[in-house]
Amino acid sequence: MRPERFHRLRSVLARRQPDLTVLMEKVNKTHNFSAILRNCDAVGVLDAHVVPPPHGLDLHHGTSAGTKKWIRVHTHASVEVGVAHLKSDGFTVLAAHPSDDALDYREVDFTRPTALMMGAELHGVSDEGLALADGHVVVPMVGMVHSLNVSVATALLLFEAFRQRDAAGMYDESRLDPSDFERTLFEWAYPSLARRRREQGRPYLALDADGQLQSG
Repeated sequence: MRPERFHRLRSVLARRQPDLTVLMEKVNKTHNFSAILRNCDAVGVLDAHVVPPPHGLDLHHGTSAGTKKWIRVHTHASVEVGVAHLKSDGFTVLAAHPSDDALDYREVDFTRPTALMMGAELHGVSDEGLALADGHVVVPMVGMVHSLNVSVATALLLFEAFRQRDAAGMYDESRLDPSDFERTLFEWAYPSLARRRREQGRPYLALDADGQLQSG
């Protein structure tokens, strides 16, 4: 591990936002799934959530640009399970949907713990998801089409969250739990070694200030 690489990893991890996430409900195109994860990485999302379609969902390597290494993806059996999990962790769940009472995305306070629920490409968020959400959010449009591509819509919402959080100083220092920070940093820096030690039931090794392994 080169010290320069390690310090870059530490710097990126320090800007991760533990209270900003996305819940993808049956997004069924791999390039959209991958693009959404790439958007998440760009604005500092660490954990993403997905309710996969019946046929499953894999990353599109050309679109993801390796983001699977940097985003922890949590799979849920249903939208009910996913929303319940997020609400139990204190998230406000906002469904992207142009309902009559949907808020303009620029009027949403994204500095609070927020989970964005994004629906499948053709039908959007399900009726179940809409009913479970704490509110709806919309990107205003004046053209003939009714909606944006799901990955594009996600990018707009996430970058508005980034703008607000950056202005509020929420990227200035790490907001992760210290133990989670150190554990994740080790997994980023030494993924193969981390996997082996997990399989062996052994704790991770300590790292020095430049990311070099300490004996143990």
